[in-house]
Amino acid sequence: MPSKKNNKKKIEAISSSKHEAFLPILVLTFLMWFFYRSVFHFPVWFDETVGKLVFFALPVLLYVSISGNKEIFETLSFKKIKPGLLLGLAIGGIFGFSGALLGALNRGGSVALVPYYFADWFWKEMFLAIMTGFWETLFFYSFVMIIIDSKFSHFSLLKRVILVALIFLIFHLPNIFARFSLSEVILQIMLIFAFACGQALIFYKRRNAYLLILVQAIWGMVLLIHF
Repeated sequence: MPSKKNNKKKIEAISSSKHEAFLPILVLTFLMWFFYRSVFHFPVWFDETVGKLVFFALPVLLYVSISGNKEIFETLSFKKIKPGLLLGLAIGGIFGFSGALLGALNRGGSVALVPYYFADWFWKEMFLAIMTGFWETLFFYSFVMIIIDSKFSHFSLLKRVILVALIFLIFHLPNIFARFSLSEVILQIMLIFAFACGQALIFYKRRNAYLLILVQAIWGMVLLIHF
């Protein structure tokens, strides 16, 4: 009679073989994304809509077609829209309040009531923020984190969260080095890594893509407005 240890090893082997396409697709996607960001310099709206559609959504579709994994798209199921958006607004509101407070402290303690949502640029930027949140949540959490949770289930939660956050950070490094001075790079790396860890923990508890999309969109708008 096989021992529990042997059964566990068999389960892990089956889980690992089921995700054989994961690492090649992940590496190939990064190389293509790095080449795209290094060589081409399209407008931000193009990068956040068309660019990330091609480089983030298509690899996920390829993986699903190869593996038959349905769990990825379950994070975007219709029944998760309402709870995801409500909780996303709540967490995003905390980010908004914290950002406004830190922004006021950065300005010497002065508080200014500015109705940004009346400005023409606000809704354009909000749309781009939502698109960014959608493609990145689909790729880094609905895809990458779900597969890491399954493929590396023997890892502790902390290790899995750090692994997902590192992948998120590595994909953002080309943009960080292109947009920021050397003195700002370290701060940006710390900020993005911490944010990715937080998103990974939320996703682990809820498995709701809508929640992460809205949180990322609001967080992006907070940084744009206050910093």
